[in-house]
Amino acid sequence: MSNQKIQKPTLTGQRFKTRKRDEKKVFDPTQFQETIVQGLNQTGSDLDAVAKFLDASGAKLDYRRYAETLFDILVAGGMLAPGGTLSDDLTRTEFCLFTAQEDLETMQAYAQLLLFLKGFTESERNKLAMLTGILLANGNISASILNSLYNENLVKEGVSAAFAVKLFKSWIHEKDINSVAGSLRKVGMDNRLLELFPANKRSCEHFSKYFTDAGLKELSDFARNQQAIGSRKELQKELQEQMERGDAFKDIIASAREEMKKNNISEQTMIGIVWTSVMSYVEWNKKEELVTEQAIKHLKQYSPLLKAFTSQGASEILLLVKMQEYCYDNIHFMNSFQKIVVLLYKADVLSEEAILKWYTEAHVAKGRSVFLEQMKKFVEWLKNAEEESESEEEEAD
Repeated sequence: MSNQKIQKPTLTGQRFKTRKRDEKKVFDPTQFQETIVQGLNQTGSDLDAVAKFLDASGAKLDYRRYAETLFDILVAGGMLAPGGTLSDDLTRTEFCLFTAQEDLETMQAYAQLLLFLKGFTESERNKLAMLTGILLANGNISASILNSLYNENLVKEGVSAAFAVKLFKSWIHEKDINSVAGSLRKVGMDNRLLELFPANKRSCEHFSKYFTDAGLKELSDFARNQQAIGSRKELQKELQEQMERGDAFKDIIASAREEMKKNNISEQTMIGIVWTSVMSYVEWNKKEELVTEQAIKHLKQYSPLLKAFTSQGASEILLLVKMQEYCYDNIHFMNSFQKIVVLLYKADVLSEEAILKWYTEAHVAKGRSVFLEQMKKFVEWLKNAEEESESEEEEAD
């Protein structure tokens, strides 16, 4: 027997199994399109079903790698060939932006779906955000599209806040903060900006730091101001409810002062809130000859509440201005102004110094000539009384 080792035969062209770590996935946008289009066509036209399909598919398909293809599909129905035309040799979906109904509600739904996708890269999201900001600034789309940013997952992952930074920067650069404020108010979203952050970070302080650090101090100032307005509205509502219940003035005053301390509200701001609450609490007579009598009776009752928040001269001036504006804006009160001022002077809510300063320099334009004429005789009386008081003091010395 020979000790020579016999060689085993080999097959020509034999393939050796490649280790998984050495395998590289082939970039195949065509196969990606076929998978997405097939899934879209099976879901029908229901946007919620489409969103669920895309969200579920994101775990299996590489949205980041095929972001451009995915965008083409959702906007135009399929991959775009060079020159911007659709490829004829590929299956298309009827579920896309270009085949949707031409109305704002439908467009907002599509925008929400697009923004719902987390598969785009940061750079792609930034570009979309900047474009959206420009379109908003020029009035091409409604600010209600921003509802998409309040998606729970986007907020939780920080996508919403980051997207908002680029969007608002673009918007303000194109226009200004007034454009942003006006558009947000129009769709009732001026008080929702804090919702761009998760509940545990949803504070004015966090919002202010985040957007100020990002170079958007004007937006953080706007949000802080809106938050303050919201707090004042809540306080006014609470005051009116306390009055309706017939709570004692001492309890109302104590509660209001606690809110002032808690929310850093000045006395000047508070007297404005109290005045509005007091005047909103009652249903006024429509007859001019009867409303003055009704107002005097009402304000005499509530003068202790007004007095509690006019310990400073600036607060008295602000109250006078609020009274002037109210009497001008509510035409039945045009002839009531002077009598209300006299009542509050006698009730020690308003001082002669504050009334004289309002008369000479602190009044506003609304109904100025009418109200100054009404106050002329009373102001002369105050000046004479002041001069007599000074003379008496000099004689006493």
